[in-house]
Amino acid sequence: MSQSYFDTDNNGHKPFELPGARPHYNPDRPGQVEHIFLDLSLDIPKLCYQGSCSIHLLPIRNGIDRLTLDAVNLNIESVQVDEVPQNFDYDDEQLSIQLSQATQIGKRLLIAIAYSVTKPQRGIYFIQPDKHYPNKPTQVWTQGEDEDSRFWFPCFDYPGQLSTSEIRVRVPNPLVAISNGELINTTEDGDYKIYHWLQQQVHPTYLMTLAVGDFAEIQDEWNGKPVTYYVEKGREEDAKRSMGKTPRMIEFLSQKYGYPYPFPKYAQVCVDDFIFGGMENTSTTLLTDRCLLDERAALDNRNTEALVVHELAHQWFGDLVVIKHWSHAWIKEGMASYSEVMWTEQEYSLEEAAYYRLLEARRYLSEDSSRYRRPMVTHVYREAIELYDRHIYEKGSCVYHMIRAQLGDELFWQGIQTFVQDNAHKTVETVDLLRAIEKATGRNLLFLFDQYVYRGGHPDFKVAYSWDGDANLAKITVTQTQADEGKNGSKDLFDLKIPIGFGYTQQEEVRSNGKLSTSFSALKTFTVRVNEREQSFYFPLENKPQFISFDVGNNYLKTVTLEYPIAELKAQLEFDPDPISRSYAAAALAKKGGLEAIIALSASLKNDPLWGVRVEVAKQLAQINLDQAFDGLIAGLKDKNAYVRRAVVEALTQFKTAESYKVVRGLVQKGDPSYYVEAAASRVIGAIASANLEEKPKEDKVLKLLKGVLEEKAGWNEVVRSGAIAGLAEFKTSEAALNLLLEYTKLGVPQPLRLATIRALGKISVGQSPTNLERILEKLTELAKESFFLTQVSVAAALGQMETPKAVGILRSLAEQTADGRVRRSAEEEISKVQKNIGSEKTLRQLREDFDQLKQQNQELRSRLENLEAKSK
Repeated sequence: MSQSYFDTDNNGHKPFELPGARPHYNPDRPGQVEHIFLDLSLDIPKLCYQGSCSIHLLPIRNGIDRLTLDAVNLNIESVQVDEVPQNFDYDDEQLSIQLSQATQIGKRLLIAIAYSVTKPQRGIYFIQPDKHYPNKPTQVWTQGEDEDSRFWFPCFDYPGQLSTSEIRVRVPNPLVAISNGELINTTEDGDYKIYHWLQQQVHPTYLMTLAVGDFAEIQDEWNGKPVTYYVEKGREEDAKRSMGKTPRMIEFLSQKYGYPYPFPKYAQVCVDDFIFGGMENTSTTLLTDRCLLDERAALDNRNTEALVVHELAHQWFGDLVVIKHWSHAWIKEGMASYSEVMWTEQEYSLEEAAYYRLLEARRYLSEDSSRYRRPMVTHVYREAIELYDRHIYEKGSCVYHMIRAQLGDELFWQGIQTFVQDNAHKTVETVDLLRAIEKATGRNLLFLFDQYVYRGGHPDFKVAYSWDGDANLAKITVTQTQADEGKNGSKDLFDLKIPIGFGYTQQEEVRSNGKLSTSFSALKTFTVRVNEREQSFYFPLENKPQFISFDVGNNYLKTVTLEYPIAELKAQLEFDPDPISRSYAAAALAKKGGLEAIIALSASLKNDPLWGVRVEVAKQLAQINLDQAFDGLIAGLKDKNAYVRRAVVEALTQFKTAESYKVVRGLVQKGDPSYYVEAAASRVIGAIASANLEEKPKEDKVLKLLKGVLEEKAGWNEVVRSGAIAGLAEFKTSEAALNLLLEYTKLGVPQPLRLATIRALGKISVGQSPTNLERILEKLTELAKESFFLTQVSVAAALGQMETPKAVGILRSLAEQTADGRVRRSAEEEISKVQKNIGSEKTLRQLREDFDQLKQQNQELRSRLENLEAKSK
């Protein structure tokens, strides 16, 4: 493989480009596709359909005598141009039409292709009941992004071609067919009905859609335009609960983007077995039916709300303004993800939106550190779908936020509105966004794009503080640890203007009881230019500050390690107005450890006004190996907020003691209003009980408890039972636990539960006997042959956790045989994980167990010491 176009210096990060990656460009255009008309008749029981595809093409060059269309595994019956039959070649991937008359500029062609499809591989999916799943609905739906439309109709399948489209489809009663645009006609045809849809605004082929099913239809509206929700009958209430805010979201985004919702209707169709969360087909979004919430799920699940606003935002960013090439997908995915932040700000609060941004940044940071680092814009890949990662969604969102912070709110929205208005119904590249911002605001943000968009990575800051009382000077030393020492001109350095705030608190006497209380009064802010590996800044201040806030507002995408004294960290945790800064302070305090940190964190877990910070504090308390941390943490189980209770339960995994076991067992038995808290308790009890400790509770007691959860708690989307499965997987040496898991991998087990169990097989495998390991490998080999995308992904994830060379063989054959680029990529990435795991698994395991025991004994000793010290004070 030639390395010539790859950036080989990737700073110790794995490269994004896998063997076989190459540069991709849009093909040359023979002309402008003006209209696509599909006329189809479905035979659902036989998983097939037949019909015709007509393409109106306006040539832009003379003398073209051959047209090449994308068409995969279609049965091409005939090709006509202007009603004259044409010769054609077809290799199951491309349809090459030999034109009997070469093109003339301005002389339109009508290409008509008669074809049929049987058992399509992808692009269009037939869902129906079978002996294992007799209650499955009968549905047909399509999924075009990235380049899958070619699997269901012949087309020029790349986003650079925009045209109007029309779909006429014949389906059996009582099914309804939903597609893009407006329903212009329906006709009865015996036991069948013909639906005729027309999309009059131009869009690319990947956004053409068809969804067929026996749906309940819930009607809403925005400004006279129909807003419709289609769900399985019987789930109408869940539909309103899950999608009911859509009209308000349409109003919100129409105002923000400065462009009223551009299509004649907005439909959301919830379909079974969907392979994504959602897909923003023009005017007709498809969503997974797993996003429908029942009452209990709505307590602590905002993912559905985020999904609904994300796909809706695409109607502007992606559908109205279309990317010209996949390499610019961050423009649409980043804005759709940032719209989740904007909606959180609108619907909940500025603080909640800040916390949402922190979580988005972390998802990107985790991919950057553990998977690969890449520029956000790259056209070097194997398949375009590989680009749909945390770099274009979450990092993209963070980049939009940095643009907003650079410009300020007023200019940011002027820039975004100019971008949308200037490029409506056209295609764009990244440079068009820069141009629109400059046109609207006069600001050139290329410096930001060069650092965050066109290259990989982000700054890793270490910030230290000291106070010189004689001179009244605060000294802040900022180090960019991502760059090697002594490399000041290094391309790894970032050049940013960063605000540093000094926080002051004041003591007030509370009138009623004469007590002193402290409150936050002000932040004194200075902006400095950070552009070297290590810089020290001095700030003359009238008084010593109580705390220091680095990057006030936390607008830059970065990692931060704070090296402040404990007093400053405590004050920041209590008084910094920014929830992200309070979260950073919690992490720095936990690193310091000791009783003082525990007391401060425990107080914050009780008192912080934002649930997100309380969640962070719970995680950090668990990092301190002292028994007193456990007492501080337990108090959080009474928190009114289900997210906090869940974080506390998950944090208890760190305390493998009889007390923590008792607390969690109580939760598993009594339950909790939240499904997620119950699921966490079931997983954590497995982790605590299976730990190698002297007071190890009897394994069979916990297995029996978890078996009870599996038998009695079905619940929404199998969340709780999947928690019990994860709990069982913690018993890595137990044959009984493995036998239970294998039961739940059978066909007929509800799909979300089955997928969770498949993944759990990887986890439990590492402690099993050679005979049981063979059973697991056999089961995964058999499962790898199933064609469903989500099953294949789960099999790859399971194999990636294993510590046996045999897993590599199964992953290799999965990579070679799958039809899906994402499965291929994840199988290949999992191979390298297995190779790493194989290293020296036995020595490692023994060391791990010895270390756990030592850690436990050490914790008890240190806790006693801290208590003695506290008493002596």
